Amino acid sequence: STSADIGPWFGPVRTTSECFDFIYDCAVSLIKSGDAYMESLTAEEMREYRGTLTEPGKESPYRNRSVEENLEMFEKMRAGEYKEGEHILRAKIDMSSPNINMRDPALYRIKHESHQNTGDKWCIYPMYDFSHPISDALEGITHSLCTLEFEDHRPLYDWTIEKLSDVGLIKSRPRQIEFS
Repeated sequence: STSADIGPWFGPVRTTSECFDFIYDCAVSLIKSGDAYMESLTAEEMREYRGTLTEPGKESPYRNRSVEENLEMFEKMRAGEYKEGEHILRAKIDMSSPNINMRDPALYRIKHESHQNTGDKWCIYPMYDFSHPISDALEGITHSLCTLEFEDHRPLYDWTIEKLSDVGLIKSRPRQIEFS
């Protein structure tokens, strides 16, 4: 045993890809509760709809698809039936929020590439801001320490934890804290 083998950082390295199945289930839960939807706008159209730091965004014409249609499309997305960029899964939050990160952020995107840990099992991948709080909760993290650049992302971290706690998917409530 060396000094590197003791202390709070000792233990197996964990990867988000170990949680992909559960993160996917979380996305399905958000669709079922009406808190996520399948977006079909192009990347350029989404930028136009997002608004600016001083102007609110506007809702996507696809924002109010039925739960059933969103679930069906998300399943097709997972099955690889769509091209990259054709659709994404977005959280349904607030397009007029002064925090642009809360204006219906992307939760999942299509990427037809092999993953270093999961191979070709997945062709859709969760966005960092969605997977981060979920993996923290699964790992029993109590305080996720981040640099100041993530401060504007904390409301999405908290939103994700709250929504998934409300339906019983997540038991612990980690906190994101920023520092410089």
